[in-house]
Amino acid sequence: MPETKSASPQAVQSYCQEHASRFEDELCELLRIESVSADSTRRGEVRKAAQWVADQFKKLGLKTELCETPGHPIVFAESPAVLGAPVVLVYGHYDVQPPDPLNEWISPAFEPTRRDGNLYARGATDDKGQMFTHVKSAEAWLKTAGALPVQLKYLIEGEEEVGSRNLDEFIEANRDRLKCDIVVVSDTSQFAPDVPAVTYGLRGIAYYELRLVGPKQDLHSGTFGGAVTNPANALVQMLSALIDERGRVQVPGFYDDVLPLTKEERQQIAELDFSEAEFMRQIGVRALSGENGFSTLERKSARPTFDINGLTSGYQGEGAKTVLPAKASAKFSFRLVPKQDPHKITQALRGALEKLLPPGITMELEEFHGAPGVVVPLDSPYMAAAARAIEKGFGRAPVYIREGGSIPVVNSFKDLLGVDTLLLGWGQNDDNTHSPNEKFSIADFHRGIRTSAWLWDELSRMKRA
Repeated sequence: MPETKSASPQAVQSYCQEHASRFEDELCELLRIESVSADSTRRGEVRKAAQWVADQFKKLGLKTELCETPGHPIVFAESPAVLGAPVVLVYGHYDVQPPDPLNEWISPAFEPTRRDGNLYARGATDDKGQMFTHVKSAEAWLKTAGALPVQLKYLIEGEEEVGSRNLDEFIEANRDRLKCDIVVVSDTSQFAPDVPAVTYGLRGIAYYELRLVGPKQDLHSGTFGGAVTNPANALVQMLSALIDERGRVQVPGFYDDVLPLTKEERQQIAELDFSEAEFMRQIGVRALSGENGFSTLERKSARPTFDINGLTSGYQGEGAKTVLPAKASAKFSFRLVPKQDPHKITQALRGALEKLLPPGITMELEEFHGAPGVVVPLDSPYMAAAARAIEKGFGRAPVYIREGGSIPVVNSFKDLLGVDTLLLGWGQNDDNTHSPNEKFSIADFHRGIRTSAWLWDELSRMKRA
């Protein structure tokens, strides 16, 4: 075991404060790397980001490996074991979403810019900035105490934004190396500014593309309209039939396995300080809608949904062109709640669409990826340790929330490693993840580092099960 210097958690916090400016500058270095995993022309940049992260761990003296996959590499690093203390696996990702549309960025997507107390860049909060807080907290412990109070293992991947297609295989093949007591993921958000949160539930996802083909080529809508089924018309009719006016999905059996909200959960959600008027102002709409019988917070975090993500068909250039298109396609997704099975949903969806298919049209349904929802136990000692760390790092106790997004790897950790995940987000709901002008509060970046450092201390006080 490494020799530990005489250093208190307060000394660790002082180190974080003294080196805050350098931590920001180093994050900016990572944000300048255009690690867009969906873009094959940036493959070299993705690898550059992986190497940059690996070099960070090597500088700290951690045992580090750049693990090759059929896609982008996975960075694995670990500190020495600590007798009697829990083993913590930190998961994050260094890949980012495409920056498009570029013309909507106020400052360049890959040139980090400080503005109004925020750091603007693609990946600032999703997930480079949040992931990096757990690297810098480890540095603070190592530089002041000479060792970490718990063993940390890091699993940082480069394909999260494209479905983590090689991650489960890696976890399966490296169960022993990844063995741990708890996983920590910071890829979620606080409930509101200065209101830190622990996320205990996530929705799952099932994502598809539906392609319809009619005539062998585009036709003149005047000559052929009314005699030939229009694929674009068929597409919108079929998609419209998947949801009713009450916001209920119309796929047979869709709600059969839905885990309902308990009375206690609904009360807890109702007690959160949430303003519908402010929410509408923030996203720029004049009214809200969704499934009848549920509040806005319940609908967006704990109920299943159907959303069209993209539509393509016919002429979309300047001016008019009276065309009856030969093809039409749509990308759409369901957000799922715990107990819903994406594969079961796919089978029922395919059958429903085939019944809706009009004459003269052929159909192809492609399933991209799916993951079930997850709920983490609120009464675990790890959750309590996280709450204490957050209260020390942010100056107030966290609230407990469910989020509408999906992090499929949380299910993988449970299924393959048998461990739960602490979802500790430092970001904000208005950080523009996946959109232009993504940002991360600089104050929250530093509070995240301090909270992470406190977390290692709090977890070290627990005995291994």
